[in-house]
Amino acid sequence: MSNVDTIPDEYVEVADAATLREEGRTVASADGIPIVVFHHEGEFRAVNNRCPHMGFPLSEGSVDEGVLTCEWHHARFELTCGDTFDPWADDVESYPVRVVDGSVYVDPDPQRDEPAAVHWAERLEDGLEQNLRLVLAKSAIGLHRAGVDPEAPFETAVVFGTKYREGGWSSGLTILTALLNRLPDLDDADRERALYQGLVQVASDCADQPPKFDQEAFEATDVPYSRLKSWFRENVEVRDADGAERVLRTAVASGCSPEQLTEMLTAAATDHRYLDTGHRFDHLNKATEALDHVGWDHPESADVLASLVRGLATAQRSEELSSWRQPDDLAGRSAESFDRLDEMVAEGTGEEWTEPEDFTDRLHSEEPEPVYRALDDAIRNGATVEQLARAVTFAAGKRVAQFSTANEFNDWNTVHHTFTFANAVHRAAQRAPTTELYRGVYDAATNVYLDRFLNTPPAPEPAVDADADPETELQELRHCFEMEGEVNAAGTHAANFLDAGGDPERLKAELGNALLQEDTGFHTFQALEAGLRQFDLREDPAERRVLATAVARYLAAHYPTRREREQTYSIASRLHEGERIHEDGEAEAAADD
Repeated sequence: MSNVDTIPDEYVEVADAATLREEGRTVASADGIPIVVFHHEGEFRAVNNRCPHMGFPLSEGSVDEGVLTCEWHHARFELTCGDTFDPWADDVESYPVRVVDGSVYVDPDPQRDEPAAVHWAERLEDGLEQNLRLVLAKSAIGLHRAGVDPEAPFETAVVFGTKYREGGWSSGLTILTALLNRLPDLDDADRERALYQGLVQVASDCADQPPKFDQEAFEATDVPYSRLKSWFRENVEVRDADGAERVLRTAVASGCSPEQLTEMLTAAATDHRYLDTGHRFDHLNKATEALDHVGWDHPESADVLASLVRGLATAQRSEELSSWRQPDDLAGRSAESFDRLDEMVAEGTGEEWTEPEDFTDRLHSEEPEPVYRALDDAIRNGATVEQLARAVTFAAGKRVAQFSTANEFNDWNTVHHTFTFANAVHRAAQRAPTTELYRGVYDAATNVYLDRFLNTPPAPEPAVDADADPETELQELRHCFEMEGEVNAAGTHAANFLDAGGDPERLKAELGNALLQEDTGFHTFQALEAGLRQFDLREDPAERRVLATAVARYLAAHYPTRREREQTYSIASRLHEGERIHEDGEAEAAADD
């Protein structure tokens, strides 16, 4: 506070000094900003009257020993500067005060040392560290509206998530990466939602977890790549996560390329069958995609890749499961093809493979041998690992589109796991198309076979309706997401929207919006991202229709939810806009997140 004879033009008169001394506080509007001015311990102090936590009027709070306490959720602030005692609350803006000729003036727009982008970046770290949903929502909104590239908060979360979770890469970082991949599909407000949802998942994944303590790279950085790859696979084979991590960090320090590092990881991930129902390979894929966003030369790139090692080393190997051994020894039959891979690839060298029209039907055979023969013949006829992975991924997606609702609800996970695993193998094949990676394609196809009973009977394919009204179909699709049990109807409306010439970009945006308003789990985020990725890769309208049907059916099966996360996002957005949340009482549930 300053008591001088002149007052700068930017200052606004807010109170009579004598009256304020007597009453202790007053509320005023200065250039549209609600300000509360206190007289406390002989001084005048001014702060924004909206509590930064949830907007409650601080004029109704208490002041004692220089501490202002909000009446609603008891957030506390140091009165002279506005700094909070409670990280979940954020600092309240304070304003310079001057007293001239018995009147109190404040500057409602003082020069701030800290730009909004810097402030929200710091708050993002607080939200991640303490798992504060409302703080993360405010940070996502604040950063987006400050024009910060979403890659920046994504990088912060990836570094945090790989450092502060001993178990390594998991669902939170996978969700965050999946959402960043699909960000271009979304409307502007949904890009904020997507960032918020991903950040919440990372913070939750790391909450109460011990940090990861890193192994060091070897001092020798001139080890040939082939030997590093062999060492890495051997250490994963014997489940020595520490040894494998040292090898992988040495490979990064040695300057191995993204393709070589991917090859090293995928080789170890396919030395055994379908690790942890496909999750380990999907995590591997998302970690490499995360590095595509932040840069493979990022200082923490070794930490990102090292976060995968423990999962690879400790994963359940499907050849150990009875379903892969009885009544047919599927693991053994796969091994027979693996033993011939080099021979089959050599036989197909120079050939141009074209996918047969009945290839999906062959992969959907009721017996395993036709599936393996279809794969073997394709390789002998020149099918690349990328082409074959693409074809198998579509067959897996069709299993989702035809999933029978007569099955138990949890069986959705079975067809889902096959599809997202196949999608991850396909993405890896685009990055590092090695002969070894064909093994992942066989694993995916084996699971397509194992999932056959979940299409018995298959859900009916939506009838083509070229005369449908796209807007009506979209509205009906949204209605399906509001009701339980509208799985088949959702698939029909998504398909008919495309039949009628609806804009695929609009459909993707609507599916994304529906996802982001729900309290959806890990698998639903994966389903949307994998389904839309495969949709984008195809030009055939029939294939796109199948994939859109699959995504819509899977989402509808898991909606609606309580939408607690959406409520928190809504509160944060309304606070950012200056709305009076406390007046309608709907925000109480998110107060103590």
